[in-house]
Amino acid sequence: MTAPTKPPHTVPAPGSPDGSPGGGHLHAPVITWFDEHARDLPWRRPEAGPWGVMVSEFMLQQTPVNRVLPVYEQWMARWPRPADLAEDAPGEAVRAWGRLGYPRRALRLHGAAVAITERHGGDVPSDHAQLLALPGIGEYTAAAVASFAYGRRHAVLDTNVRRVFARAVTGVQYPPNATTAAERKLARALLPEEERTAARWAAASMELGALVCTAKNETCHRCPIATQCAWRLAGKPEHEGPPRRGQTYAGTDRQVRGKLLAVLREAHAPVPQAALDRVWHEPVQRARALDGLVADGLVEPLPGGRYRLPLT
Repeated sequence: MTAPTKPPHTVPAPGSPDGSPGGGHLHAPVITWFDEHARDLPWRRPEAGPWGVMVSEFMLQQTPVNRVLPVYEQWMARWPRPADLAEDAPGEAVRAWGRLGYPRRALRLHGAAVAITERHGGDVPSDHAQLLALPGIGEYTAAAVASFAYGRRHAVLDTNVRRVFARAVTGVQYPPNATTAAERKLARALLPEEERTAARWAAASMELGALVCTAKNETCHRCPIATQCAWRLAGKPEHEGPPRRGQTYAGTDRQVRGKLLAVLREAHAPVPQAALDRVWHEPVQRARALDGLVADGLVEPLPGGRYRLPLT
């Protein structure tokens, strides 16, 4: 006979009978931990400004900090203001993006810089709705920039934050593969009322997920809320949801696209088809990858079978 499934041990939700006020019991220890252990990252320094925060948020999507750091430093040295980037060709943004991956982010960041220059006098807006209206900016990035650059009160839900909330509050090992309405509701409920504290909480919970409550090797003895963590108190039950999506790269169209773009980034003149043909042996996949780059606006085809990074 199968034993009944034990429900997840969850931290009482806001407004529950025990009177726990939202995430108040979590805020202080997590923010105190952050004050002591936060990494000294260039986009967290005052001199980075809102533009530096925005650049970092674009670069950090699906990309680890150690890969972002050198590209970020070079980018900010070359384009310290949105107007500086807007004056350059979008292809130069793709070139400077290097091997960060998902290069459409470079085009989107360039488009956002143009819009900021044209609509906001070159200053990154602080209003969430105005940020959301910029090209290439979704809910997460708008909330992150408003929170981290301007100290506004927004729920900032990246993978690290979602994992911390799933474990500490919901009592499960991993959050769903895609962000759910329930997660957004929980994140809003856990927000401190005071704006600056809410912004600090957003950064602190994200850092906790990045450094301590990691996907594969959580270090609970270093966690400031281990004694309150619903997942740990439940005995760390194994993940029972859909299989976690693994990221593959070798042999994929993404790899081929990267190789083709590498040729174009290194060239400062149009590249003939033959130079692109040499980087990947399989012609059908190579053609599909090149067509995708053209369709995405990352590559511009020219007469005579030549290609370059986009100028407009």
